Amino acid sequence: MIKIPELKIGNLIAKLPIIQGGMGVGISMSGLASAVANTGGIGVISSVALGMLEHASKKSYREDNKIALRREIRKARKLTNGVIGLNIMVAISDFDEMVKLALDENVDILFLGAGLPLKMPEGISADYLKKMHTKVAPIVSSGRAAKLIFKSWDKHFAHIPDAVVVEGPLAGGHLGFKPEQIDDPEFTLENIIPDVCEAIESFEDKYDKKIPIIAAGGIYNGDDIYKFINLGASGVQMGTRFVATDECDADVEFKNQYIKCKKEDIVIIQSPVGLPGRAILNDFLTDVKAGIKKPFRCPWKCLKTCDFKTSLYCIANALMKAKIGELKNGFSFAGANAWRIDKIIPVKELMDSLVREFATAELRTECSWMLNF
Repeated sequence: MIKIPELKIGNLIAKLPIIQGGMGVGISMSGLASAVANTGGIGVISSVALGMLEHASKKSYREDNKIALRREIRKARKLTNGVIGLNIMVAISDFDEMVKLALDENVDILFLGAGLPLKMPEGISADYLKKMHTKVAPIVSSGRAAKLIFKSWDKHFAHIPDAVVVEGPLAGGHLGFKPEQIDDPEFTLENIIPDVCEAIESFEDKYDKKIPIIAAGGIYNGDDIYKFINLGASGVQMGTRFVATDECDADVEFKNQYIKCKKEDIVIIQSPVGLPGRAILNDFLTDVKAGIKKPFRCPWKCLKTCDFKTSLYCIANALMKAKIGELKNGFSFAGANAWRIDKIIPVKELMDSLVREFATAELRTECSWMLNF
């Protein structure tokens, strides 16, 4: 019987090698993450700007972020005994606080992206890192980035991360590439993975530690999962496919954008935080492209790299408005294959279909091999 492999990250084991990508603002919270974990994958909560969803005075976003995140982690724990992860952007202003909160709550795994996590917050010692329950997986887009992170951890902690997510240019949201690299064949996920494997090989040898590689960006079906596992990945991370599920924490109007969009509607934008990003074109983005300013107040500069004084809009506010269905005041990030989605289904149905497609791809390969033998 053909069986999809487990994903092992140290002593952490997920029955399925499928990680649901962390999507903010508020797209992947406890509802989606727990549903994925209950099917055997790794469910991931996004920590970014959760405080914006609080019905508070709007004068204490930083504190609201902590309150909301702690609540979502604990809520997810009540809904599942499966593996729960947390995505934290290195670029957020409260990165240190979010990491410490996650460790305090014993989150199973931290995914650290949108920047290089060369160090951990002050007060987190090398001994603590080596003994803690939580695993750490940086998100990178090149072998060079992976090597920089591993060299820094080796130097400061005599310890290395537990896994690496390799995100290619077909991902949704902010991308770790220059605009001209996004469509360059040299920077495809298939080409990046071997570079990352080579970059961390010496560290695996030094610490006698297997570092799983997680392929991300444009992964759509079981065929893709099979392909990347055969390229050396231990698992995959998928974000876009999980938006169009019943359990996704976004408003149905947000999900319907994925159902309705065409291939040409998925565009690359320049984000106020200084990075290109992939999103679904709508009237809001059309206005921004035309230079129309969307008035906003910046209460605390949630992202370190945001130039809010010259920006035409607040990206955190735009994403939050989209999450609650107010698409005239915001927009949705999406992966390059979002246009292929045609309906909203339960998470279990999606996961079951991915497993079946994986098995079919493997059987097809075996039959082809036998015919050519």
